Amino acid sequence: MKHTESRTTGDLVLSTADITKKFGGLVALADVSVRVAPASIVGLVGPNGAGKSTLFNVMSGYLRPTSGSVFIDGVEQTRRSGPQRRATMGVARTFQHPELFSDLTIREHLVLAKRVRSAPRRLWTDLLKVSGLRMSTATRDDTVDALLEDLSLTDDAERLAVGLPLGVARRVEVGRALITDPRVVLLDEPSSGLDESETRDLAQVLRDARIRHSVALVLVEHDVDLVLGLSDEVYVLDFGKLIAHGTPEEIRRDPAVRAAYLGDDPGTAAPDSPAPEPAGLPR
Repeated sequence: MKHTESRTTGDLVLSTADITKKFGGLVALADVSVRVAPASIVGLVGPNGAGKSTLFNVMSGYLRPTSGSVFIDGVEQTRRSGPQRRATMGVARTFQHPELFSDLTIREHLVLAKRVRSAPRRLWTDLLKVSGLRMSTATRDDTVDALLEDLSLTDDAERLAVGLPLGVARRVEVGRALITDPRVVLLDEPSSGLDESETRDLAQVLRDARIRHSVALVLVEHDVDLVLGLSDEVYVLDFGKLIAHGTPEEIRRDPAVRAAYLGDDPGTAAPDSPAPEPAGLPR
């Protein structure tokens, strides 16, 4: 199921048009178009090898597509900007495996991320300052304090990143993205490795972030329940092709999605037998 959309690229914080990416003879993505409206939550799901991570890398500037276009706030950026430039344009990203500095505190991670957003070349200078001076009074920042509160990290703010529980480390990653005042955050498997309680906490953090920061969120996730519970719109990829796009309820009912997740053709079911629910697609 695919929607007919009236929005132009100028109405969107991030969009792709007919993205194709080939690695040699392998077609990882084929004519994929995704549209992200301001302050929306968009989910990208699909079986392993569907092309989700490749699309994320194209959107964030880590990969250039073989063909097709990427737009940020309606301006074509496909070959004009890499990941650092896109970050300064308001496209932030987290990664599946949190990459934190073991000798920095949670607060210092946010302070450093804020500084790098305004002056990317200062990264190593600031790291040296942190090692020698622990950022002194620069660690006291109203914006940082407010974000720590939003993320329920205030009590752990002075804790070093080494040995942090995964659920806390994920929230630090989200915080590093949000402190840069982005227009859109790309979240790569944010619930990976989290237990049920941690996943619920993360979901609430993301709901609150969308409202408090007026930021759009794009999730690549294997946890389909999480995506369907959070997203305004969901895109489903399979073997590099977009097979469905719609609201969570539309995605739950889509026969192409059922076929992708069940590995069979729902049209072969007996006429009087309801199609089974794919795993992760609750009623």
